[in-house]
Amino acid sequence: MDSASSPPSTGRGVLIVRNAASGTAVLRADPAGTFAERLPEAVVHELADGEDLADVVDAAMESDAAPDVLGIYGGDGSVSRMAHLARRHGRPLLAMPGGTFNHFVRALGVDSVEAAIDAYQAGSTVAVGVAEATADDDEPVTVLNVVSVGAYPELIGERERRTSLGKWIGGVVATAAALRRAEPLTIVSEGRRARVWSVFVSVGRNDPERVATMQRQEAETGVLDVRVHHARGSKVRALASLAFGKRTAAVLRAVRLFPRDEDVERLVVRELDLRVRPEAGHPSVFVHDGELEERAAGGFRLRCVALPGALTVFAPPPAA
Repeated sequence: MDSASSPPSTGRGVLIVRNAASGTAVLRADPAGTFAERLPEAVVHELADGEDLADVVDAAMESDAAPDVLGIYGGDGSVSRMAHLARRHGRPLLAMPGGTFNHFVRALGVDSVEAAIDAYQAGSTVAVGVAEATADDDEPVTVLNVVSVGAYPELIGERERRTSLGKWIGGVVATAAALRRAEPLTIVSEGRRARVWSVFVSVGRNDPERVATMQRQEAETGVLDVRVHHARGSKVRALASLAFGKRTAAVLRAVRLFPRDEDVERLVVRELDLRVRPEAGHPSVFVHDGELEERAAGGFRLRCVALPGALTVFAPPPAA
């Protein structure tokens, strides 16, 4: 954890982009008053429906008053996209929790907008390890928490097709549909072929008891923690493996619905290169930090690499 010279406490030179669509299922106080009171000179931009975050940031960086700090108020997907832009433009990231889960900022001890601003005004930063994920020959994307193929991306896809039903009901219907349609996919890595329910590629070492490693556990890291759920169990186990909480996983283990230990392979590596081949009729998709990415039918190549210390983030010092 570094303590840089304190930046202007008024927020001069800070661009904050708000994603109003993040975390709509969570009741949160509007941060506008906090921004106005504590960072009165910051530029606050509310992302309009259909407006692209990269366009907003690129325009700001090309202006006569280019920001020194890029701030984001939103969920993990929004924070991940802003982190990518912060790396591109060589700026520190001011990340504030405004989504449903906020996995990344919580891992850094930023549990509120106030905590993020406290760290900014104190000049307290951490060099955070990230991953870059590249699908086929596309430009790489910055990953803060996890990349996944298999059951979880298909579940997210089913849920997104049912947004009109609301988040809770849509999630229940999507889970039922995913359970009915679930089929293993084929992956090939370093000449090894396997039929799997899912692969999770976490940034940094993660809880060894989980398959779905959604929330990162450490800030400064240079490794990927990979969980491969081999397709030797039932469809029910495939969906049960997506339990994110320890308590839920413990209950599923007790009733013997959680994947067996011998069906989950763990790798700790710096790089991973996969060929992903879904079954006919199933989408070619992957998810990074909650963002669904669709590929051409028939499969794709996914490469992930760990990059230690690649992103500077304002965060409080660790607890003693």
